[in-house]
Amino acid sequence: MQLKHRNNIFLILILSSYVLGCLPKENSGFGSNISTDSQKISAGRKSFDLLCSSCHDFEQDAIGPNLSGLTHSVETSWIKNFIADPPKMIEANDMRALALIKKYKVLMPNFKYLSGLEVDEILSYLHTFEKMDTAETDSVTSVQNPIKDTISYAGFTAHLEFIAQAPALNNEGPLTRINKLSCENGSGRLFVNDLSGFLYELKNGKTDLYLPLKELRPDFIDRPGMGTGFGSFAFHPEFTENGLLYTTHTETAGSKLADFTLPDSVKVKFQWVVTEWKLKQPDALKFSGSQKELMRFDFIASSHGLQEITFNSNAQKGDSDFGMLYIGLGDGGSVQVGYPEIADHHGSDIWGSILRIDPLGNNSVKKNYGIPDDNPFVGSTVIKNEIWAYGFRNPNRITWDNSGRMLASDIGQANIEELNIIEAGKFYGWPIREGTFMFNPYGDLNKIYPLPKNDTNISITYPMIQYDHDEGSAISGGFVSHGKLFKGNYIFGDIPTGRLFISDLTSSKTSEIEELNIAFDDKETTFHELLGSVRVDLKFGKNCRDEIYVFTKTDGRIYRLKEF
Repeated sequence: MQLKHRNNIFLILILSSYVLGCLPKENSGFGSNISTDSQKISAGRKSFDLLCSSCHDFEQDAIGPNLSGLTHSVETSWIKNFIADPPKMIEANDMRALALIKKYKVLMPNFKYLSGLEVDEILSYLHTFEKMDTAETDSVTSVQNPIKDTISYAGFTAHLEFIAQAPALNNEGPLTRINKLSCENGSGRLFVNDLSGFLYELKNGKTDLYLPLKELRPDFIDRPGMGTGFGSFAFHPEFTENGLLYTTHTETAGSKLADFTLPDSVKVKFQWVVTEWKLKQPDALKFSGSQKELMRFDFIASSHGLQEITFNSNAQKGDSDFGMLYIGLGDGGSVQVGYPEIADHHGSDIWGSILRIDPLGNNSVKKNYGIPDDNPFVGSTVIKNEIWAYGFRNPNRITWDNSGRMLASDIGQANIEELNIIEAGKFYGWPIREGTFMFNPYGDLNKIYPLPKNDTNISITYPMIQYDHDEGSAISGGFVSHGKLFKGNYIFGDIPTGRLFISDLTSSKTSEIEELNIAFDDKETTFHELLGSVRVDLKFGKNCRDEIYVFTKTDGRIYRLKEF
């Protein structure tokens, strides 16, 4: 079956209506018109693996709900209509659709371009799974409303200035997949990447192609998953002299032998690769030069990958941290696909960690990179020496504040989003904690619990900022402002909902979060209104003058926060 271009792994994310008590229970009549043909089931499984498996399985809830029994519980026509056009069903005040968006806070885009045959095949595969017993088995009462306080408005307005439109690479769904915006410190040049495999220079309101990574890495892939493809990039702090640029991207499973491998019993979904690019002329308008692979990692699923690499922007030449590359490595979706032991490794492996390497060194196993001698676990035979800190689910953005503290946002499972102050050698809780709550990676992934009485004996470092899923569902890490209006405050937001947040991190305790109003052309608005879309996909960037940028993958529009 030839599959068309797809943009969202949330296919059927909010179709599992049986997880909501107010919706219909299993009925033997549902699904009677779904084909049980073995060829259709096989084709549907391939589609499910491509589109849905990073967010759903049939044993427990993951990012999205457990889909076992869906076709036995909900009318087939309703499922098909929802796949075709969920916003239309919201507009029509469909009871199920309204209940589901209330629960999940985000709505998938329409999939009108899927053929009827493709949808039928997916349903045939789903129909092979009966509904599972979801009876309560926990001996500890779960926390129903983790953070009771509602985020209030700060009384300030963030004024946005339109800067550029990223090239549209998709005809349907999100127009772009722009993911990171950052500058090269020596020259001040500004760049933005697209997960589809391209790095652009942002100049005079235009985006000029700089590095066609997709064309230079023959095993490059950007599907399945919302976060696969060209993940991140970072210019070496001496780029203007040495011409070195670093990137991360995904490749097909088994493209090469990984430096960090999964157990033999686990099927590898694909690999993340860290590459060093050396330009012949650092001031060239387009890449020309050589490439060298530094690191390669096996991954079990298409979520929580390698979304961040960066250098310490505060480090000066001569400092021990100057030129050290930080790598934010997620747990690979291992917990949500039923392999929590991959994340629950106590430092004996690298998934769910922030790594720190010397890209110009050569004392690693394959001599491709160096392990700094001031890394916290250097010399350990138990904990991986590359680890700077561990215990993260998806550390998708790393930055530094005015005092030199390292900050990392971590996208949560089903309840808590968090920002952490990162200290060398510390454990940040995942997968036995979600925010300041206990989490059972071997149980119900939708639930969190009060901390145990002996919690202080475990040496877990808890977040500086956290909010629950009453407010959003995925933190978009941002930056500390140096502008006049918000100076010293951390500006960040929520990826799907597009809410813009602010927090003063100078407090020694967990900081308060407030929401900023948004204005464009001096008119108050929201990102939903600007986009005309339910899902926003909000991201943040920063130029070399410390100006903060805000951009949205859905439409590829890039804005600058006016506060200087």
